[in-house]
Amino acid sequence: MTDKLKIKLSVADRVYPLTISPDQEEGLRKAAKKIEAMIKQFEQSYAVRDKQDVLAMCALQFAAQVEQKTIDKDNDMNEVTDRLILLNEMLQDKLSSSS
Repeated sequence: MTDKLKIKLSVADRVYPLTISPDQEEGLRKAAKKIEAMIKQFEQSYAVRDKQDVLAMCALQFAAQVEQKTIDKDNDMNEVTDRLILLNEMLQDKLSSSS
């Protein structure tokens, strides 16, 4: 059984105590840093005073990135499938003509 780790992460000027497995720590700390950087960018680029608005904008951006990666992955899989089908057809034609 893996020991749990207690950490504190600061996001949007609030500290969140978490109990996590050690293998989650790096990802959570990197995510918190990305959120903080994004908050800073939004606050500098837009006249946003409310942290909730900034956090909502961050959440939307992160969700959009995840969705785009899923779409890109699906498109890549479709392209690979199409190429494999074409290759299979070419091989079948070659095998049929050589018999």
